[in-house]
Order: sequence, then C-alpha cells, then structure tokens
Amino acid sequence: MASPTQTPPVNDPHADEASFAETALKLGGKSDDEARRTGAIDKADDQVESLFAPRYQTVNSPAHRAVWERRVPAAEFVGTPAGVPEEVEHVMQASLDVVRRHKDAGTLYNEDERVREEVLDELGQAGYWGLLVDNEYGGFGAEFTAVARFLTQMATLDGTIAGLASIHGCIGAVDPVKTFGTEEQKRLWLPRLASGERLSAFALTEPGAGSDLTALKTTAVLDGDDYVINGEKLFISNVRPGRTIGLVCLVDGKPAVIIVDLPDEENEHFQLKKYEIFALRHLYNRGILFKDFRVPRGNLLTPPKGDGLTIAYHGLNLGRVSLCANAAGTMRLMLKSMLPWAEYRVTYSEPIVRRELVERRLGEMAGLIVGADALVTWCANLLDLGYRGEMECIIAKIFGSEAQKHAAIELFMKTHGGRSFLAGHPFGDNVHDYLAPCIYEGEGEMLGMAFFKSLVKDHGKRYFEPVGKAMAAAGIKKPNPLNPRHAWVLSKVAGPYVRWLLGRKLGGQGAAELPATMAPALQHHAKYACYQLPRMALEIDAAMQKFQLKLADRQCKMADLSLRTQNLITMLVTALYANQQSDPIVRDAADILCQQLRRKVSGGLTPDRYYKQVTDLGRRIAAGEADGVGSLGLGAITPPPILERYDS
Repeated sequence: MASPTQTPPVNDPHADEASFAETALKLGGKSDDEARRTGAIDKADDQVESLFAPRYQTVNSPAHRAVWERRVPAAEFVGTPAGVPEEVEHVMQASLDVVRRHKDAGTLYNEDERVREEVLDELGQAGYWGLLVDNEYGGFGAEFTAVARFLTQMATLDGTIAGLASIHGCIGAVDPVKTFGTEEQKRLWLPRLASGERLSAFALTEPGAGSDLTALKTTAVLDGDDYVINGEKLFISNVRPGRTIGLVCLVDGKPAVIIVDLPDEENEHFQLKKYEIFALRHLYNRGILFKDFRVPRGNLLTPPKGDGLTIAYHGLNLGRVSLCANAAGTMRLMLKSMLPWAEYRVTYSEPIVRRELVERRLGEMAGLIVGADALVTWCANLLDLGYRGEMECIIAKIFGSEAQKHAAIELFMKTHGGRSFLAGHPFGDNVHDYLAPCIYEGEGEMLGMAFFKSLVKDHGKRYFEPVGKAMAAAGIKKPNPLNPRHAWVLSKVAGPYVRWLLGRKLGGQGAAELPATMAPALQHHAKYACYQLPRMALEIDAAMQKFQLKLADRQCKMADLSLRTQNLITMLVTALYANQQSDPIVRDAADILCQQLRRKVSGGLTPDRYYKQVTDLGRRIAAGEADGVGSLGLGAITPPPILERYDS
C-alpha cells in the first residue's frame, strides 16, 4: 500500500497563515474563537494533504476532477481487483478457518459476550493482525485492496472480528507508527503489533471533544525523560489492560499523538472507565482515566508537517473503506438469512418468498451489496496507488453505513417481522451494530459537509477568497454589483472568476471516454453520471454566489449538494464495476441500484418496469443464482437457524 514519503520535520513558512476555513468564517462575521477552532481542523487537513505528492492530492483526485473539469476522467473510476500473493492468501484462509471453527463450536465469545482472548491469539498465530504491516517489521505487506475485500469475507462470519482488524490496522496504532514513526519506533512497536502480542486502539474522543477535536483537554507534560499524562478518554473500542493505544493529547498546548503501552493491570495512574454500550457489544469499549501516568518521551510521534491532528486524520480513510467492506459482508449475511425464512414463512397458503414485496427486498439488498463492493474496490485501489482519497473514502463510508442501516430496517427486519426482536435473532442481537457505523468514523451528514468542503475549497480559495478580502478591506459586508463603489472594488479582483464562469457556461463539456463495450443499461447510467457531474460545478458555484460568506451556516444546502454529488459518483463507480463482472446477477443488481440513485438525484417517480426488474432479480436470487463465487457468493454463507418454528 502506497503511503506518503516521510521527511524530517521542516519549518513551514505558511504555518502561521490562516486557513481557508478560518479566513472565510472571520470574513463571514463568526467569532474569533469559532474561526480559530475550525481553522485548526482545516489546517490539519491541509497538512495531511501536503504529505502527498501533488498528483495524488485532493484537487487531482477523481471525485474532484469529475466536478470541476469539463470532462469526467471515467477511467479513474474503475477499481482494479488486487492479486493476492500465496503467503497472504494463506493468512486470509487460516484466519477465516479460525473464526469459522470457533463459531461452529460456540466458542467465539466469552461469558461477557466479548470475543475470547484465545480467538484473538489464534488469529495472531494465523497472521491476521499483521496483514497491513510491512514484511521487514514482521507483517505481510498486503495491498489494501486485497485486505478490504477480505474483510468483507470475514464480516460474513463475524462483523466484530472484521471490525477489529480495521481498529487495529487502520485507525489504531499500526497506521500512525507505520506512517509517522521513526525507524526506531517502527522496530519497537510494529513487530509486536503484527504478531498480535499488542493489539491496538486509538484514543481520540473525550467527554467534551468529539467532532470538535479542538476541545481536547488531556495533556502530556514533559518531565525529564517522560511525558506525564493527565485526562480522560471515552468510547475507545478494543481497549483493555495490556493493549497499545495511539493517544491524542495536548503537548505544549498543541495536539500530539503519543504511543502508549497500557499496563497489564489497572493502577492508581491508569484506570478503565466502564459503562454499558449497546453498539459493538462483542468487543470491549471503555474510557480511560489517566492520572500522572508516565510515558517515555521517545513515544511521541512527530509528523514531518503539522501536529497530532495531522496523524489522526491520516488513518481515517483506511477505516472508512474498511467500514464499507464490513457493511458489504454484513448485508450478505442479512440477505442469506432472509432466504430460508422467506421460503419457510407461509401466509395465506403461499410462502412469502413469492410475494412481490419480499422479492423487491431481495433484489434491492443485492443492489446495495454490489454498490458497496464497487466503492470498496475503487477506493482501496486509489489508496494503494498513492492517492489521499479523502473525498472518495467519505463516499464509501457514507454509502456503506447508510446502506447497512436501510438494509437492516427496511429489508431485513421487515421481512423477518416479529421474530426480528427475539433474543438470538441477528437483528435483535445486532441492531445497534447495524446502526453504529452511521455515527462511528464520522456522522454521515457531518462527513457529507466535510466532503463538500473538500470539493469547494480550491474553487473558493482561487476565486471567492480574493473577493471576500477586498470587500472586507473596503468595509463592504454585502457586495452589490449595481452599487458603483462595490462594482469598482469588485472590478479589481473579480476578473479571474468572471472568466471562469463565462468559460464554464459557454465552453460546454466533453463526453467522457467510457469503455468501448458496456451493457446498454450500465452505459446509460454511466453516461448520465458523466453528464451531470460537471453540471454540479455550476450549481455549487451558484450556491457559493448566493450565500457567499454565510454558506457555512447553510448546512442543509451543503448536505443536499454533497449527497447528490456523492450519488452520481456512486452510480458511475457501480456501473463501471459491474461492467467488469461477467455474472448477470451482479450486473442486474448494479442496474437496480443505479436506477434508485438516479431517482434520488433527479426526483423522478418509480416506473413499473423497475418493479418488474427488481422482483425478477429477487426471484432469481431466491432460486440460488447468487450463490456462486463469481456472483454474490451467498453459497459460502451459513444462515442462522429459524427461531420459534411453528412446525416443531
């Protein structure tokens, strides 16, 4: 997996400059404190961006170019499945065997319903925890594209264990040490993290610091050769005594990340804060209380640019794609569970599997699965190529979490009816796990606005910021081109923007170069997405014109523009992905999803032909056409037993 090249810390001549967000908020009349706090987050984002070569930064990413260029670079929306080396394939199969064996024997969880330590140890022996660690540090150096698709397989057996791989390898201590650690730090921690001797977590959230990461209060004060840590962390998944965490705290008043090996037992300096939490109930989720807890000064990670927020932001993209991969596996398990129940459940002398509503649910579930598969393959491939992938990975996270929520409530629960709420039923036992991804790794609509910010940032800095600064300098709060004084001030700075706007409106757009051979339905969707995406630039620009410096307060408008852009990109990625597949189930499922996404973008009504297509797809899935390896792979999944049978 490609990652930004680490260089020694340098003095950044722009370090004290206000970020785009801070400047815009100040010009828009926000308080200095809000502007400063938001600017700190924005600057951390800029610093992560600077770690990547220009070719792989956000402005050159496929999602950004699709909107702001006249021609969609369609070839960059096709993910290439990774080849899996024999050694890595062996690790993956051995890991699946461990989980399958314990699941069949009923020994996966302990008396607290958490994953047993013995299972975690056996996974370590299989090599599970070292997939994303480089070979020279005891891992297997697997490409993320291969690992992400593997996590989908693991999630069909157990979503918690698939999630633990992401917590450990993506947002836990592995990625921070691997990306920002010195050679000495890498050799100290990575071999133990790869073997599973030290499982890891990331401690970021605090009681008052969630999405507002500038509200951190946990401190680390240098005392001789140690940092002395005081503070409280909350909602830390996979934390127990004896684990290793990446701790985000304040060092000299600035965010920093310190790698902390937790003691094997609690003591007066380190205690776990226990609380009941419904989500992720099969792993340990705890808070941590630090009181004069000492850590060697050599445990501090130092990024080449930025601070601890730079480190925290970097690993999030891996976790977001992993979440979507997990959702693809979880929805497969839901779909497989629906089939025997729908065959068994009889109403008015007819199995419900033959009812149109149930057939529609089966077909729509397949569409969501294929969409998640497509996004996972595409995003993971971009990360392997070296892209930052911020916008693309946000799309995957939002789609995966919202698809899983919709699948669980509207398709899975409603098909199983009242039995969904029985103890032992997958829905009743795991409903909070199905919903939690909408919040974890960033709440969906908040992330959607982060996507929008990344989408408009370059355009705003290039054309709107100079105008805003000129207006502010002239004491003009609301520019009016009909006012001669305002027009005079605008004439000095608005030239580049006017040229861009006229060029975009009068210059037209080029047709995207799609694959020479595409199934007609998939080609239809891809062409629509490629036509609409560049048109979003003018619609977004119009919103920026209308609301100007108050756009930051128009969260609903930003969320709407963001989601429509995301839906168009998901449509394009799904159509191109399905075109690479030979299985008709996958292609038809992609067609179903793309039709749904198109209606969300255009606001159109659902035609009768859609219902005919989706119910036909549901009937074919019920007949076993989705069981093959080249299809959705449902044949390899064991469904849970039917509860409270009425023929026993």
